[in-house]
Order: sequence, then structure tokens, then C-alpha cells
Amino acid sequence: MAEQKICEDLVKERKKCSFDVQELVHLIDGGEKGTKERREVENLVLSAEGFNNKDEVPEEYLSHKERYENAIRKACILYEILKKYAEKHDTMDAFKPSNKYRVTFGVVKDISPFMLHMGMFVPTILNQSDPDQMSEWLPKAMSMGIIGTYAQTELGHGTFLRGLETTATYDPSTEEFVIHSPSLTAYKWWPGGLAHTANHCIVVAQLYTKGECYGVHPFFVQIRDTETHMPLPGVKVGEIGPKMGFQTANNGFLGFEHFRIPRRNMLMKNAQVLKDGTYIKSKNEKLTYGTMVFVRVLIVTDVAYELARAGTIAVRYSAVRHQSQPKPGEPEPQILDYVTQQHKLFIGVATSHIFRVTGYWLWDSYSKVIKDVGKGNMDQLPELHAIACCLKAVCSRDAAARIEEFRLACGGHGYMASSNLPIINGIVTATITYEGEYTVLMLQTARFLVKAWKQATMGNAMTPTVSYLVKFSQNDRVAWENTPSGIISGFEAIAAGKTKAAYESLHNYEKTGMDYEDAWNNASVQLVNASEAHCRAIITSVSWQEMVRHATNSSPSLAPVLLQMAELYLIYWALEKRGDLLMYSTITRDDIAKLQVRYEELLALLRPNAVGIVDAFDIRDEILNSTLGAYDGRVYERLMEEALKSPLNAEPVNQSFHKYLKPLMMKAKL
Repeated sequence: MAEQKICEDLVKERKKCSFDVQELVHLIDGGEKGTKERREVENLVLSAEGFNNKDEVPEEYLSHKERYENAIRKACILYEILKKYAEKHDTMDAFKPSNKYRVTFGVVKDISPFMLHMGMFVPTILNQSDPDQMSEWLPKAMSMGIIGTYAQTELGHGTFLRGLETTATYDPSTEEFVIHSPSLTAYKWWPGGLAHTANHCIVVAQLYTKGECYGVHPFFVQIRDTETHMPLPGVKVGEIGPKMGFQTANNGFLGFEHFRIPRRNMLMKNAQVLKDGTYIKSKNEKLTYGTMVFVRVLIVTDVAYELARAGTIAVRYSAVRHQSQPKPGEPEPQILDYVTQQHKLFIGVATSHIFRVTGYWLWDSYSKVIKDVGKGNMDQLPELHAIACCLKAVCSRDAAARIEEFRLACGGHGYMASSNLPIINGIVTATITYEGEYTVLMLQTARFLVKAWKQATMGNAMTPTVSYLVKFSQNDRVAWENTPSGIISGFEAIAAGKTKAAYESLHNYEKTGMDYEDAWNNASVQLVNASEAHCRAIITSVSWQEMVRHATNSSPSLAPVLLQMAELYLIYWALEKRGDLLMYSTITRDDIAKLQVRYEELLALLRPNAVGIVDAFDIRDEILNSTLGAYDGRVYERLMEEALKSPLNAEPVNQSFHKYLKPLMMKAKL
């Protein structure tokens, strides 16, 4: 792109940058090779016929049906391109956290109807099927010979899996399972691609054999004819309708009327049902939930990427937008020069980096535990489950708050669909509830914390993420230090203090004669608070450690910028949680005042590098899809260009004038 076509404000901003942007690009991509491969995929896709030009009519103006059909058309072309690429590369890369395949957003502006095929259907086959099943189903799924989704949530039950109503009853006389939806609330509800895209799905149902229920298990179920795509007899399937976001995800409903599948269609890597109906129990029932844990792990890096997209848009726009005249006679300043604007933006940009490094750490932890499980060692599964629950919950909710702040920071223009901030907002807001609603997941983590606190007070050895509880089991408050490590200790003290308070509240309710679950419900607000505090202790500790590691391996010009963002994140949350710190540490009002001063110093230090930092996310204009955030900064021209694409602007007078407005006006003249 020729420099003379770039907005002068952005040219000046890029000249201020104190570090090599490409160095940070490579760091984000996991190395120079990662950047090269990502750009290779992006160039391959975005230069392909059908993608190299924007739609003449933006998809926001299409009907609901047209948007879905357009998304399917594009997704099919995209798959063919990526299939050819994958033939020469490691196919398993698609299941690891990276930005390599984020180019999807440059093809389908909202969500691909194939999202759950590769995101949950294929991983479930990989992780839950036995070798024979995998050899039969996986090649078909990977080649799109069959298209699948993951049907777990029901109209009446979501995160509470034990409450699912769909049944799979084994019939030994035919060696089949009978899948049935006994009520309206038993209908599967929400799976992406289920409505009109998928012809197969993983159905999670209550397993019955020999008159006994053995809880929920996954089943491989064909729901449509692969030639005609008609729903099979006994299957009722359709779309659930428009939503706040995810308009092209093709979310569906699914019901069964005594629908039969072969016995071998139960995924049998862990639990099995023999021909005679004998049930063979899994070594660990939590292995059934492996796909959910996998997706929760990936959500942390997913929201980090969406923060990067929204942050790029908001920071570039803030560099181009000029407003107000604080000093008479002087030009209107860039809104990026207002400290309040920096306060809105820089924490969100820093959070993207924090969540990315935390997400990679979580992926490494997950990979290690899954490897151990493969060897028969399941000792670390409870801790992994607890970490994945709270990190998914807190990171998704924080990301949604930061992205809404990015949108608000762009004023009225951020409300425009063409800014792409509303769509990004919808995508991230959805993550708070899918694959485990926020509060339910926090209470899952709390069950782990309650057990951990009991172990800590007994002086027993602790697993890594809760080892800090031992340190604070005897001390209510930690000595305060105004340093990053001091802040981290403060968050650990808060987590320990809140865990202790929740634990004591739980048992005080029990002492009044309540049964355990009623006591748990009464103490649940404190239990959720303890889980959030525990999660923040993990995020602050892990992210600081990871950012220091990256800084140590970076150039002298980039290293301080990484540490400034990491420190900004720590101080921001220390100030947000200063009430908790006053309770659980020896922090004083003077300490808090010093933190505020340092926070403002960090904003000033990051200000010259703001555009360089978001440039380093290296997100192409086609993937940003934003009138406000393009690399060239032509904000106002792009806003007008997009406005003129409205079908209402195709003619100077709309027919409604002659039909309705003119008669109304004529009546007024009588």
C-alpha cells in the first residue's frame, strides 16, 4: 500500500513507534515461521476467486435466509482452498490455538456454519471414539464427506448435563440404541450448523441399558440423507431463528421419535455397551466431557484474538479522529491524546496479550494432562477441569466488557454495523454462555477450591494452581509491596481469603441443619467470588511470568513495551480490586495513590507506541471488516462508501413516499 494514500495521522503515529513492529508480529505468531505460514494461508484464501472482491451488497442488507446461503457458499469455497493447503501441511494445526486460520473472518463476516464441524464434531471423534470408529468416521469428517455438529444443550437444560432428557435406550434384540426426545424441553437447541448444514451429529444422551440409567454419553447419529439432505424418518430438525449475534451460524433444534442407530454408534473409547447390553464403565466419568474442556481451553485464545480485532479498530480510529478544542486557537487534538481515551483502550489491548499468553499456557497444561490420561494417569484431571472452567468464564466475560468499551470509545461511529464492532461484540458476548454459562462454571471451580482449602488447612501437598493456599491458610493478610510480584501476592491473598470465607460460610450453613446442597446454594455468591479471585490470581501470576519470559527473549526496544503492558494489566486490576486488597493485604491509601500515579505513567509510556502495538496484531483489512479500523485510516471516506451501498440509496425516492407519506401529507392540507 502506497504511503501517500495513508491518513497523515497514522503516518505520524507509525513514525513514533520505538520498536520493530515485525518483531512483535513474530512473537504473537509464535515465531517467524508462524507469521510466514499465517500470511501464506491469508494470501491463498483472500486472493481466491470469489473472495478477492467485497460483496456488492453488504451482508447486513441481506435477508436472514440469504445471509445463511451466502455464508454456506463462501464456507464451501473456503474449505476447498484450505483442504489443498492442508494436504501439504500438518492437518492437526487446525485444532491448536493460533491465528493461522482466523482468515475465516475475511470470508464470512459473522460466523461460519461449519464452525462446530471442525470445532467440536471432529475433535469429539478424535478424543472419544475407539480405533475402529475413528478409522471409519474421521476420514469422512475431515474430507467433508459427512458434515457434523455437536448436539448437547437442550431447550430445557444447558450446562447441567445430568439433567439432559434425551434418551438412548439399548435394544439387545436388534443391537441398536433407540434415541428419543420424551418432551419438548428434551429437544436439542443451539448447535451451530445443525439447522440446515449438518447431516450427522454427536448427540449427548442419557444411556439406558438393562433397565438402568448410566448417565450421559456421546452417540454418532446420522440425521439427514446424504444424497437428498432430507431429515431421516424419526428426526425433526430446523433453525432456532435470529439472535443477538451469530446470525450465520445456522443454530438449530433437533428432536427424535424413537430413532434407531447401531450399537457401534455409541462412542466407545471410554465407556462401552456390549452386544448383550452389559455396560462397561469408563475409568473416569469426566472423560466424557473431554470435548467441552477442549473448547473451553480454546475460548481463551479465541477471545484474545477478538480483543485484538476490536482493539485495532478502536486505536486506529482514535488516532484519526479529532475532537474538541481544549486550548482555544489550537487544532482539535486526536482523541487518542485524551488520557480518558487511553484508559478505555490500552487496558483492552494489554488484555489481548495477557489472554493470549495465558491461553497458550492453558493449552500446554491441557496437552500435558491429556497425554498423561493416555498413559492411565488421571490425577491432574480435576485441576485441569477447574482451571478451564474459571479461565473460560472470566476471560469471556472480561473480553466482552473490554470490547463494549472499545465500541463506546468510538462514539456514534462504533454503533455502525460497518465498524464491525457490533458483530465482534456479538461473537464475544456469546462465549459467556456457550460451553458452560459463567456462574455454573465458577461454581464448578468452587467445588475444587473447597476441597483444596480443606487440604491446605491440613498442611497437605497441593497441586500447582492452588499451592498458594497453603501460604495463606494461616495468615489473613499479606504484607503489601508496590511491585508486580507484590500485586500478584495480593491477588493470591484475596483468593485465599475469599476461599476461606466461602468455605466457612458453607459449613456454618450446614451447622444450622441444612443439607449440603442447600448450604451450597446459600453460600453460592461467596463461592463464585472465590472462584473469580482464584482465576485472577492465576491470570496475574501466569501472564506476568510469561510476559517476562517473552521480554527476556526480545530486543531491548520491544522488551520494555511488553513489560509495560503486563504491568498496566496488573495495576489496572489492583485498582479495580482495591477494596479486596484493603481487606486481605496491608496496602494503604498512599500505596493506592502511588499505583494510580504509576498507572497514568504507563498510559503515557504506551501512548507513542499505541498504533504500532495494534499494527503488530497484523490483522488484514479484509479480516477486520471495519470502516473505522483499516490500515490506511480513511475512516470518513469508507463510512460514506459503505453508506452508499444501502439498497435504500439506489433510488432518490422510495416507493413508500407515494404509498404512505404523500397521502398522509395530503390529508394534513385538507
